[in-house]
Amino acid sequence: MARFGFPRWKDGPLGWRRVGRPVDIVVALGLLGLLAIAGAVLQYRLGPARSLVGVARAIDGDSLRLAGEELRLQGLDAPEFRQTCTDPAGRTVECGRASRRALEVLLARGLVTCEIGRIDRYGRGLAQCRQGETDINATLVRDGHAVAYGGYRSEEAQAQAAGRGLWALRFERPETWRRMHPH
Repeated sequence: MARFGFPRWKDGPLGWRRVGRPVDIVVALGLLGLLAIAGAVLQYRLGPARSLVGVARAIDGDSLRLAGEELRLQGLDAPEFRQTCTDPAGRTVECGRASRRALEVLLARGLVTCEIGRIDRYGRGLAQCRQGETDINATLVRDGHAVAYGGYRSEEAQAQAAGRGLWALRFERPETWRRMHPH
C-alpha cells in the first residue's frame, strides 16, 4: 500500500533504477563539489565586495593604507614615487612625490570610505574611495596627478585640456616608466 498517499515504485520515480545509497552519496558530494568550485571561481572573478571606513594614509599617488589594509585606487595610475618629469623650462620635477602629496591632501580632510570590488595581482584591494562627497579617484585624475587606467577618460581629457598637473609637464605614463625602471 502507498505510504502517505505516495505510490511505491519498484524502479524509482520516472522509471529510474535505484543504484544504491553509496552511489547517491558520491553523486551528491560531486554536485556539491562542483558548486563549491563554481562559487570559488565566481568569488575570484568578482572579488570581495566590501567597504572600509577610517583615517587613511597615502603610500604613493595611487595607493593607500586604510584599516590596516593596503588598497590600490581603481581606474587610475599615478607616477611612481621615484618617478620624475620635466617642466617646460627643462627642469626636473619630482612628479611621483607630487602625486603622493596630492593624495595626502585629499586624505587629510577626514574619514575616507573605500568600496573594494576586486583584488589586484599583488593581493591589494582595488578600491573606489570617497572623502565625504569627493570622489578621490576622479579628483586625482581631473587634477592631473594621475592618468586614466581603465576608467576616468573624461577626467583625464579635462586635465589634459586645461594643462593641469602632469599635463603641464613632459612625462612618461607610469606603466611605461615601470617597464623602463624595474625594481
